[in-house]
Amino acid sequence: MQLTPVQARVVGSLIEKELATPDNYPLSMNALLLACNQATARHPVMQLDEPTVSNALANLRAEQLVRIVYSRSNRVDKWRHALDEALAIERPALALLAVLMLRGPQTTAELRTRTERLNPFADVAELEDELRRLAGRPEPLAARLERQPGHKEPRWAQLLTGPPPSPEEWESSAGRDPVATGPGTAARLDALEARVAALEERLGTAGTLEA
Repeated sequence: MQLTPVQARVVGSLIEKELATPDNYPLSMNALLLACNQATARHPVMQLDEPTVSNALANLRAEQLVRIVYSRSNRVDKWRHALDEALAIERPALALLAVLMLRGPQTTAELRTRTERLNPFADVAELEDELRRLAGRPEPLAARLERQPGHKEPRWAQLLTGPPPSPEEWESSAGRDPVATGPGTAARLDALEARVAALEERLGTAGTLEA
């Protein structure tokens, strides 16, 4: 399995919203676009349009990594990921892979902070154990990057999009957020997505059918 950066952004966004805001999941196309194009908690920031995301979803669906939840009213169809089923992984691993797909290589301390809303880890040791399990699979899903000059700690990277970045790529991108985030940013984004979901529900979703 090797995802493109756009496919990783789509899957990571679906996982994040499932774990952080389950009441608003699965996601409509509008909500998914909002999630993919967030200017916070994303590195790099992307500006994806609907055709690009639709193409990514079509390819992911062909690989059985996402599923469409059809509206019986034929108005608003929604999407959910199936990465946990495809890879036989549980919530802790899903949370780590989502954050790594959405924000690039990170230290264990950064990962613990950034997965808090998705899957709280008791301590760094528990998180590291989960990372080692991901790295120790027959087909590894994560890898530990050696500490680079000028950095105090090594970082971890996901392997769903291919080999880890080179030291030069890692040096230029690892762990940096292009936009500063305040303590209420995530809540505001969740509230916005909830409003989108509520408006779409009002358009009429009398029932759903998954495929």
